[in-house]
Amino acid sequence: MSTGEAGPQQVLGPVFSLFADGNPVVRPVRDAAGPIMLPSSCGNKAGPLWRPHNKMRNVPSILTSLPGPKAQTLIDDDLGATSPSLIKEYPLAVKQAKGMMIEDQDGNIFLDFMAGIAVTGTGHCHPQVVKAIQDQSKKLLHICGTDFYYTGYSDLCKKLQELAPGNDPWKVFLSNSGAESIDGAIKLARYHTKRNNIIAFHGAFHGRTYGALSLTSSKSVQRDGFGPFLPGIHHVPYGASTDTIRDHLKEKGVHPQTIAAVFVEPIQGEGGYIVPPEEFLEQVRSFCDEFGIIMVDDEIQSGNGRTGKYFAIENWDVVPDIITLAKGLGSGMPIGAIIAKESAMTWPPGSHGSTFGGNPVSCAASLATIDLIEAGLMKNAEIMGEYLLNRLSELRKKHNIISDVRGIGLMQAIEFSVNNKLSPDLSHLFEQSCFKKGLLVLSCGESAIRLAPPLIVDETHIDIAMDIMGQVLEEMNIV
Repeated sequence: MSTGEAGPQQVLGPVFSLFADGNPVVRPVRDAAGPIMLPSSCGNKAGPLWRPHNKMRNVPSILTSLPGPKAQTLIDDDLGATSPSLIKEYPLAVKQAKGMMIEDQDGNIFLDFMAGIAVTGTGHCHPQVVKAIQDQSKKLLHICGTDFYYTGYSDLCKKLQELAPGNDPWKVFLSNSGAESIDGAIKLARYHTKRNNIIAFHGAFHGRTYGALSLTSSKSVQRDGFGPFLPGIHHVPYGASTDTIRDHLKEKGVHPQTIAAVFVEPIQGEGGYIVPPEEFLEQVRSFCDEFGIIMVDDEIQSGNGRTGKYFAIENWDVVPDIITLAKGLGSGMPIGAIIAKESAMTWPPGSHGSTFGGNPVSCAASLATIDLIEAGLMKNAEIMGEYLLNRLSELRKKHNIISDVRGIGLMQAIEFSVNNKLSPDLSHLFEQSCFKKGLLVLSCGESAIRLAPPLIVDETHIDIAMDIMGQVLEEMNIV
């Protein structure tokens, strides 16, 4: 069937079901209702849209107390050897994962609605990504893209050029992570403009390296005790009008013509999955144009198809000057990117580089990931995002402690409050209670829970998640 033909597209090929004796079981994509069907608009560019076996009503499956004995042993070993700076949100000790499901050391099965913090967009261990990694690892593990040439590096850069919005030509630099991409973008913006000042926003999270941390403003624990930070960083309210931004700069004695860049998340991630006012990003774009400022779009958590567009900023038809990517770009392999308009990427040879950035294996994983996103996962994120939002809205109507439901695509959040006051305690209790019932979610912001499942999620997964969340809310017994 061509992509232009009407009617549904059958998703073919094997998929991994639940685990049997520690190994994935290969079965045809079929359940009692017949084959999984997708709208023809998803297309078939890169092969089948992979999903786990759909007979999942008996999972998640919690067989032991949490953590179980084997998990506890691993946790004890880990705590004795690893840095105390690691958060360890709840005692999940992973053995293996496939698709939407994660198995812990004791055989407990969890439904994953956090995707490694929006990383495993193609699901855990997607066979197409795994094959790309295996094939590449037999040929070339490392050569350093800073100094030499190989096809994976240039192929990925060309692909990201094609994906970048607008009509301007783009150039690409590959890094290992989101924080590295942000640090590089700071350097590039300052080099290109010959200016020092930078605007970031309250509630922003851009990473934990010193450059990225200087922009970060989501939680005090991320910054306390680490100053001084980069000079010239000015935080203003997220979603504020340009008049408000001008007023803040005036109070600090900073003229807009001294600003090198504005760093903005189109949807704030760690800050609470905050969707800005409709006109906000367009106003930021206009403000940057007026004063020759570089607009840097941080798509590290919101990009790679998660909102139903490859870049979240495309939901507002705004074109930035620089885009930073990571997380879902490699389905779990470490890779990030700085995508900049050719007119802005003016730094000379030797001014920025990376030993491991754009590693051949990570590039192979990334190219396979993008193929899958374009083949149907991005469309699925749009469709399932609407379904998820509707189901979350139903929960909100039943439970007064849910004060807000927000998001776009598969980047959704619920906010907890009591008597119009945000409640971090309730969000923590909810998160931990979901874990005990086999659903993995993750907090963000002051009192929100983020829902960022792999882009392979379907209605069955969402219904199971909503059932668990409903049970937890009932057991919390707070109206």
